[in-house]
Amino acid sequence: MITIEGKSNIKGSMTAAVAEKVYRALLRCRKFDEKIVELYPEQEMKCPAHLSLGQEAMASGVCGALTDQDMVFSTHRCHSHTMAKGCDMNIMMAELYGKETGCCHGKGGSMHFVQPEVGMMGSSAIVGGTVPIAVGAALAAKMQGKKIVSVAFFGDGALEQGTFHEGMNFASLHKLPMIFVCENNDMATCTHLLPDRQPYMELYKRAEGYRMPGIRVDGTRAEEAYFAAAQAVARAKAGEGPSFIEGVCYRWKEHVGYKTDYHMGHRTKEELDEWMKLDPVTQFEKYAAQNKYFTQDDAKKISDDIQKQVNESVAFAKRSSFPKPESMFEDL
Repeated sequence: MITIEGKSNIKGSMTAAVAEKVYRALLRCRKFDEKIVELYPEQEMKCPAHLSLGQEAMASGVCGALTDQDMVFSTHRCHSHTMAKGCDMNIMMAELYGKETGCCHGKGGSMHFVQPEVGMMGSSAIVGGTVPIAVGAALAAKMQGKKIVSVAFFGDGALEQGTFHEGMNFASLHKLPMIFVCENNDMATCTHLLPDRQPYMELYKRAEGYRMPGIRVDGTRAEEAYFAAAQAVARAKAGEGPSFIEGVCYRWKEHVGYKTDYHMGHRTKEELDEWMKLDPVTQFEKYAAQNKYFTQDDAKKISDDIQKQVNESVAFAKRSSFPKPESMFEDL
């Protein structure tokens, strides 16, 4: 079983405005995927769906430290990154339904969410596939003199791809404004990191070999992800180069789909139950209350507002049209 041992004792602070931004992002991630769990059995969504339930803290915390101009590149499990970056929920839900109004006009599905207007530059189903693209974007930003950051999200399985090592090496060599964010949920589909895939669990230590800061945070705590990202953003925009952030987290659902998978034998229901006690939303609500960032009434209003947005996105998606057959060869 993966644990959060070995994480840094990172400290920091945030304003009430940032706390609300992070909380809204958390709820956008959670409620969007909860709605998919509810509706997927209707069989109107035909694309595979890799849900982010349980992993929302990393996306929300990291994106809380970014602007709309900062660029995010995501994976097959892109829902949380997309929602946390502030993408239009209507067009993302429409994409799940394969509709013409979707972000890829219904041709991409769950694994290819994109909205450049808010810095969500794209997602790829290829493990580690967005790392070199994000590094290239960081190089372009530096060459153009732009004070923006490029962020690559990836899972622990991406560290077994050559693109990860090439990307880390190139970004460090050229001091690129780049943040590598590893969401370490211990499983590549259903194969555990130890003892089957890698020699040790502390993935953040890989950064030492590329002479960049590496840090491990509790990936169920959005505030820790935010503090680490805020430091990395400041470093990148000051021209000091890339950083590596490892967030130890846990996905609640199966690798792909809306069901659980503990019956398959690679993890237990008891393990899942223990991790679900570390609910990222509940933990951040307690953190915000302790610091008096917003009241329970404020939280209820935010929650109701986002639930309304989710419901409206479903209605938008269902009333939208499917793409015309002749559009099959467009946008190639």
